[in-house]
Amino acid sequence: MKAFWIYTGLRVLLFVGSFAIVFAVWAIFSKTISVLWVLLIAAALSSVASWKLLAVPRERFAQQVQERADRAASRFEEIKAKEDDDLQDGPDA
Repeated sequence: MKAFWIYTGLRVLLFVGSFAIVFAVWAIFSKTISVLWVLLIAAALSSVASWKLLAVPRERFAQQVQERADRAASRFEEIKAKEDDDLQDGPDA
C-alpha cells in the first residue's frame, strides 16, 4: 500500500508542478488566462513526463499489486483444492 501512496503523491506533485509552469507561461504571454486550457495542457505534460520520471515507483507499485494478486490466487487454489477433497470424500465421510 505504501508504493501506491508514493506513486500517487508523485503524480499529484508532477501535475501541480506542470500546472504552475503552464499557468506562469500562459500568464506571461497572454492577457487572459483560460484555466481549462491550462489544466488540459498541464495534464498532458504531466502524463508524458510521468512516463519517464516515475518509471521506478510505477514498477514498485506494479510489483506489489502482482504479489498481492499471486497470494490471492494461491489462497483461492487452496480453497478450491480443499473443496474438491471434501467432495471426493462424499457426504458420508
